[in-house]
Amino acid sequence: MTYDWYEVWTDEATPIPYVLLLLHDPGRPDCMVVVDPKEGDKVIFTAPTYEEAKLWLLEDEFTLADGRISE
Repeated sequence: MTYDWYEVWTDEATPIPYVLLLLHDPGRPDCMVVVDPKEGDKVIFTAPTYEEAKLWLLEDEFTLADGRISE
């Protein structure tokens, strides 16, 4: 899979934070993809807009990683 940018989203409710990646597919401008790197980059969700993908992640209590995360 190629992408032109990505974001790292984390669920910090577990002892080791769970990470998902939100990618933008440049070949499909209206396609946002959420990937689980722990599952071999398995696509677990697609959305036509960034906002829809973001809301899906927020519903599952994921937060956007920004720099170093610490307790």
